[in-house]
Amino acid sequence: MKKLLSLPPNLVSHFHQIENVSRKEWFCTSDPVGARVGSGGGTIWLLESCRQSEQADTSFIQWLAQEKRILLHAAGQSRRLPAYAPSGKILTPVPVFRWARGQKLSQNLLSLQLPLFEKIMEKAPESLHTLIASGDVYIRYDQPLQPIPEADVVCYGLWVEPERATHHGVFLSRRNSPDTLDYMLQKPSLEELAGLSGSHFFLMDVGIWLLSDRAVELLRKKSQDGKNIQFYDLYSEFGLALGQHPQKPDPELQELTVAILPLNGGEFYHFGTSRELISSTRAIQNLVNDQRQIMHRKVKPHPAMFVQNAEMHYRLTAANSDVWIENSYVAKEWELQNQHIITGVPENHWPLKLPAGSCVDVVPIEENGYVIRPYGFHDLFAGALSDDSTRFMNRPIHEWLQQRNIQLEDFADIQYAPLFPICYSIDDVGLVLRWMIAEPELVIGKEIWERAKKVSANTLSDEANLSRLVLQREHFRQRDWALLAHNYERSVFYQLDLDDAAEAFVKADIPLPAALPKETSLFTQMHNRMFQSRVLQLSGKPFQEEQQEAYSFLREGLIDTLSDRKQWPVLNVYKDQIVWGRSPVRIDLAGGWSDTPPFCLYAGGSVVNVAVELNGQPPLQVYIKPSTDYHIILRSIDMGAMEVVSTWEELKCFTKVGSPFSIPKAALALAGFIPAFSKETYSSLEEQLKALGGGIEITLLSAIPAGSGLGTSSILAATVLGVLADFCGLNWDKNEVANRTLILEQLLTTGGGWQDQYGGILHGVKFLQTTEGFCQQPQVRWLPEYLFTDPEYQPCHLLYYTGITRVAKNILTEIVQGMFLNSHKHLALLSDMKAHAFELYKTIQSGDFEQFGKGVAKTWEQNKLLDEGTNPPAVEQIIDRIKDYCLGYKLPGAGGGGYLYMVAKDPEAVLHIRKILTQEMGRPNARFVDMSLSVKGLQVSRS
Repeated sequence: MKKLLSLPPNLVSHFHQIENVSRKEWFCTSDPVGARVGSGGGTIWLLESCRQSEQADTSFIQWLAQEKRILLHAAGQSRRLPAYAPSGKILTPVPVFRWARGQKLSQNLLSLQLPLFEKIMEKAPESLHTLIASGDVYIRYDQPLQPIPEADVVCYGLWVEPERATHHGVFLSRRNSPDTLDYMLQKPSLEELAGLSGSHFFLMDVGIWLLSDRAVELLRKKSQDGKNIQFYDLYSEFGLALGQHPQKPDPELQELTVAILPLNGGEFYHFGTSRELISSTRAIQNLVNDQRQIMHRKVKPHPAMFVQNAEMHYRLTAANSDVWIENSYVAKEWELQNQHIITGVPENHWPLKLPAGSCVDVVPIEENGYVIRPYGFHDLFAGALSDDSTRFMNRPIHEWLQQRNIQLEDFADIQYAPLFPICYSIDDVGLVLRWMIAEPELVIGKEIWERAKKVSANTLSDEANLSRLVLQREHFRQRDWALLAHNYERSVFYQLDLDDAAEAFVKADIPLPAALPKETSLFTQMHNRMFQSRVLQLSGKPFQEEQQEAYSFLREGLIDTLSDRKQWPVLNVYKDQIVWGRSPVRIDLAGGWSDTPPFCLYAGGSVVNVAVELNGQPPLQVYIKPSTDYHIILRSIDMGAMEVVSTWEELKCFTKVGSPFSIPKAALALAGFIPAFSKETYSSLEEQLKALGGGIEITLLSAIPAGSGLGTSSILAATVLGVLADFCGLNWDKNEVANRTLILEQLLTTGGGWQDQYGGILHGVKFLQTTEGFCQQPQVRWLPEYLFTDPEYQPCHLLYYTGITRVAKNILTEIVQGMFLNSHKHLALLSDMKAHAFELYKTIQSGDFEQFGKGVAKTWEQNKLLDEGTNPPAVEQIIDRIKDYCLGYKLPGAGGGGYLYMVAKDPEAVLHIRKILTQEMGRPNARFVDMSLSVKGLQVSRS
């Protein structure tokens, strides 16, 4: 999906290097020099420029239809936000949200904007190839995107209060057809909105428009005068001609179909002015005030102060409100008040006093020069010298000039006035700043200003040395890393994307932070050790010890949930009784991986899965009976193995690699047969078994191949625990059994989540959700079984054993490491998986078989994004042959092999699939297995 950006001219040549992005995926240009083209004309200019650079010989409409594109308009002069005029508002650094995980210290407005636009385009129909958005807004949302209809123009809007809508474009729809645009208004008055409220709904335009190729072609026609681009505005001209009763009727445009979509759960933050830079950032930071969701313990003197990529030697207080300091060095000699934006200041020791409302911007130019640009917090950088309303440094420009006894040549627009001197000495920069801001009597400052070459705000943006600007920012950020890590309790360090942080530490050779004190929270210690491990790994040094320490803290936290729930097993059967347990397996339909610690511990998990029997039987079975000898006998029918356990030491060796009895040994431990989990005290296992009244024989049967992807090991463990609970009178219900299975897997060091055991031991189709915390007990919502049992659909669910196996632990290690490191890539995908699980839950409730199949297909795509090894070539070869007959398909579990679950389009497609996989693609051991919905889950009975 190509991104097309309209940028300030100076940024175009530097963008790819600054952002480290591919020219193949990102195209940049600026608006035509000396011409005003408007947002409509600018859109066509951007598209045409991209076409000319890629395929000049291809017609515009043919080129347009080739792929989806995201267009971002960010080429403005940024007069009301001077601090980021040279580098473009779209690259404005945005502080890490205090309540968010996985963000990067280097994040900017573009990196925050883009994910929403990409999700919209992924969801958009194939007929919509072009998305247009603004580069100076951040639009956040916390609810799933709704389906996007087929239309020529699709616009997103927000439900807002009328007063806010008066400052923006507004979509009006009749109350009896809220999805259809009646007409659009630009900045309507409150009176207009009040008069329309009885007949219309209104949504505030957030500037996200999707256009069909037909709509783009008409926009092109309106934006061109012959072959030249002319001024044409997308919002005030094209937009006002849309709808059933447009304000500016245009017969051609009125034929376009238009859909208006509310962005449910959406929030709109504008970064267009100095004031909005701070107010929008403050609003975002304060979205969450629940202290349980804010990792660090810092309390700022005032909520509207933001410092990033900076070195501070001045202590801010509650009096310093509305302060933004970025890419700057603030010396202890400075004096600050409020309403300051300080950017680009190099290391200094100036005795600089900033009155309230004063801002400082120092911009590198040439190889070693600096442009000194002070300004007022509310300056608009617009107006003529002769106009009394033209302001500079919070006062009329002529007053500022008069105070300093200087004159400027007359100008029609202060944006083009040569006000800002170029200095080549840090000391000179400080002297000029003092004179320009608060010390008009400072003669030496005036002399430097008078003899210096001076540039306008416009020239400054065109000629700034952006490489030096970025280099200085990176220099300050490198210094910040070590400080943030050291002051972890009062910083965002351990909620950052620690994979990104590790790369920064290695690149700059920053010393590793030490291991944290024992009283530090387990979560923070987990992050600390995995971060150390990752830095060592990237440095080519041994890292496994630190990695295992991170896992040990995770195990400690989960096992500790049982510290006050120790067990006292007693013999709860007759001497000749057998307790028999059997369980189905599970197929995960959506949300898999979101149930895996540590992700679910701090974000909760959401999973949809189904319990199934194979060939009419529950394939996992466990038998327990008393023994007259005081030891424990373990047998596996499918593995042909047996072991006799006589001591605690033998029972505790459940972490031994390759042992066929790790699961029952760990289950016995959790049932109270080792001291750590026992209420009673014994001198030996033999003594405990004598007190029990006899030994124990456990026999396992797993009638399913290893590496199946059906949750076999977890469900077998849950079955053992369930049978032990009945045998030993432990009174565990299925929730307790499943919860202890999670802990059992931690004892085994295999890791894993909770969805496998809940998916198997609980019957039917269900939606499982947990909240954050070490105690993971899902809320269970059972779903209708209609799509799985109705005669029309039941045959369309196919399960095929591929004969390819892969060990889940290898996959698990890679992905869990990303969870420990708050990897943005992993956390974003896992959050999407949770959201998709909720969507599939609603789909199953609605009984829409086709959408269900497509939902399974989306799950598969998400799994592949999370782990490339999910779909090896051998599996892809199978899928390629049958995919045209399926609505969806996936490998259950971690993927990479095992079983392939398919949702066929119809019974005829089922025949084609069976023929292809049995007759044309026969593989060793590959076979179809009949699957049926389990209506009972785990069953435990006695002889």
